Amino acid sequence: MKTLKFDHDEAQAIVDGQKNTTWRLFDDKDLSVDDNLKIVDKVEPKNSKTWKVIGEGKVTEVLEKKLGSVTSADMQGHEHFDNQDQILDKYRDYYGARVSADDIVKIVRFVFTPTAGDVPSGGMLLDEAKLFTDGGSRGNPGHSAAAFVICKMDNSVVEKSGQYLGMATNNQAEYYGFIRGLERARELGIDKVSLMSDSQLVVNQMKGLYKVKNQELAPLHQQAKAIADSFEHITFNYVPRELNKTADGEVNRILDEQEHRK
Repeated sequence: MKTLKFDHDEAQAIVDGQKNTTWRLFDDKDLSVDDNLKIVDKVEPKNSKTWKVIGEGKVTEVLEKKLGSVTSADMQGHEHFDNQDQILDKYRDYYGARVSADDIVKIVRFVFTPTAGDVPSGGMLLDEAKLFTDGGSRGNPGHSAAAFVICKMDNSVVEKSGQYLGMATNNQAEYYGFIRGLERARELGIDKVSLMSDSQLVVNQMKGLYKVKNQELAPLHQQAKAIADSFEHITFNYVPRELNKTADGEVNRILDEQEHRK
């Protein structure tokens, strides 16, 4: 289930029935009709201990149009703007100076159901996180797996997971680790990610320092780039393998389990 976080005033408007629409740029959160959502109230935005789940949402409508083409009708159930400059100022504060009137905005309408006593998971309490990823192939190409670890900025582990991929190369598996980790971070509503990987090739390709010459990697690079671009802020960082032991351990655990099933 995906998570949407709102400042307290917006969350209260949702509870009061005054807000049932959210606008998302750059395919942020990848919301679609019939998606189920956890709605989190960031009571005190800088103190995640105060955050709470106030209910669940179900997406009923998704409309895509240029930000410069929105009308007053699109603002129903949403914050009202008097002019285009107000809109651009608002979303540049959130997404940065890259926002323009030609960008596509997803206008997402949802129905809200309040809940009581639902406690946010660890990942839901993060606006910013470190994401350690890894992928490995025994044979290159061979049996492969990918894994990710979501950590607080002090490196304490919040969540880890991985999956068996079947036959793939090391570099393909590394990209799958990027993709699965970024998808999960987006589901949890994490806006800022410092991605850590021991693959210099993939990190430098994501930074745009290396060209993607391998045709098998090109679609994975495009997929990872599209997800990465939806975050408010993201960095790609190379770390030596000894600093990526938890994600590496998940990859090897999955591959060992697969071998034992043979």
